[in-house]
Amino acid sequence: MTRTLQTLKLVLLVLGIIAGHGLRDGVRAEPAIEIATVAGGCFWCVEADFHRVDGVRSVTVGFTGGSVEAPSYRQVTRGGTGHLEAAQIAFDPSVISYDQILHLFFRSVDPLDAGGQFCDRGAHYTTAIFADGPAQRASAERAAAAASAELGRQVVTPIRDAMPFWPAEAYHQGYHRSSDIVLTRFGPLTKATAYKRYRESCGRDAGVRERWGSAAPFAGG
Repeated sequence: MTRTLQTLKLVLLVLGIIAGHGLRDGVRAEPAIEIATVAGGCFWCVEADFHRVDGVRSVTVGFTGGSVEAPSYRQVTRGGTGHLEAAQIAFDPSVISYDQILHLFFRSVDPLDAGGQFCDRGAHYTTAIFADGPAQRASAERAAAAASAELGRQVVTPIRDAMPFWPAEAYHQGYHRSSDIVLTRFGPLTKATAYKRYRESCGRDAGVRERWGSAAPFAGG
């Protein structure tokens, strides 16, 4: 009887140790996700660019910077809301840093254009970085200074304090990779195909290459 109890205690102890290691491993495996909020013109393009960056866990497109609560896409594109098309980039800082996200961001847009981006004109298509706290603001200021030095001109992309972010309608999320059919001027196409044609006709990649040359990380995609 004594030997049986001792064996049982030993088994329970081993199981407890295994369970404890599993719990600790689970905690260590859970990344501390951070958020970068940027406006780079067409939010489909920002999502498409950063969706393929190692360490980025998700990209949500939406609106921020304005005064209207929960605006619709139609409201924002009509103007008067103060909102910009924007994206929230959720990333694992153990894989990619906020500094690196902003380095890529500046080189994925034309930060010298104060009137929009490429074929998309108007205030809601302008660029901006929405910094959440002093650390992000300091990082954004460094990134802007580096971009200005590289281009030889002062970038016009403002660094603004973070404001409420309103996700766009489900229709706009993941647009660049969706197989849903939409009616376009070219006829019925998948969203993914329609997006590629839009991006090419808008001249985004050509414009980014013209501005940044070989430093453009996403041009062509």
